[in-house]
Amino acid sequence: MIVTLTANPSIDRTVDLPRALRRGEVQRALAVTSHPGGKGVNVARVLTAAGTPATAVLPATGDDLLVRALSETGLDYRVVPCASPARINLTLTEIDGTTTKINEPGHPLTAGERRQLADVLVELAGNARWVVLSGSLPPSVPDDWYVELLHRLRGVRVAVDTSDAPLRALARRLESTAPQLLKPNADELAQLTGLDPARLHGPVTVVPAAASVVARGVDAVLATLGVAGAVLVTAQGAWHATPPAITPRSTVGAGDAALAGYLLADLAGAAPADRLRLAVAYGSAAAALPGTELPSPHHVDPGVVSVTALDVVPYH
Repeated sequence: MIVTLTANPSIDRTVDLPRALRRGEVQRALAVTSHPGGKGVNVARVLTAAGTPATAVLPATGDDLLVRALSETGLDYRVVPCASPARINLTLTEIDGTTTKINEPGHPLTAGERRQLADVLVELAGNARWVVLSGSLPPSVPDDWYVELLHRLRGVRVAVDTSDAPLRALARRLESTAPQLLKPNADELAQLTGLDPARLHGPVTVVPAAASVVARGVDAVLATLGVAGAVLVTAQGAWHATPPAITPRSTVGAGDAALAGYLLADLAGAAPADRLRLAVAYGSAAAALPGTELPSPHHVDPGVVSVTALDVVPYH
């Protein structure tokens, strides 16, 4: 089983536009769809669709639209009661696949609600092969809350996918509180390392940056690079995966799908190169789907992903 935490869940609403977004004008949508969201929820949905047991842990009100939407998906979830409903995240998708996201900040969690979430997470972690801490933190939650959770989850394999202040707080404590897996994009890798994000534009520069994170105690760094694919760096080596040519329709959830693909391959005992291959296959499949739709195994073809081993050269 895999357990995911989504501290700041959402209803993800996608508006498909028939042409390029034109600011200041009235535009009519081709379609509008809504799905339960938040990064941890997305990961759990992809895992469940692949037949791997997953439980999503999240805060929600008893009558929240999010809870009803989760029930309709068939996803296993555990809700900790909170005072406010889930935020609404809006995605505008243009005809060429260009995606604009407008995310609400979410609602504060009290100290008691955070404690209950942590307790449920630790309880479920006893039977989990991975725990995923994923996404932003709501207002009022301390930036170092993921660090606190990692301390409580010692002995469990943990993957972290976050950004900005929570990621920087973790970066300051990596030597003492390193997760087994980090999944940054290029901007988030810059936040982890303090490097200029403009320099992290491809495998040649991303690999040594990720290797510096591994040197601080993280077992593996899966760095997703959009159309450039992804890089995996471990203490044993580094690999770059090139995605297949696709027609992008929406990038929403692509990183979450990539993380789920990596975990699926890991559970199957795959070698690092094949874990990366399946991660990129899932991420590419997500980008080819409309709106917030997430891939199932029939969308995914790892055979079209090319993986190359790379040398790790110190970053200068």
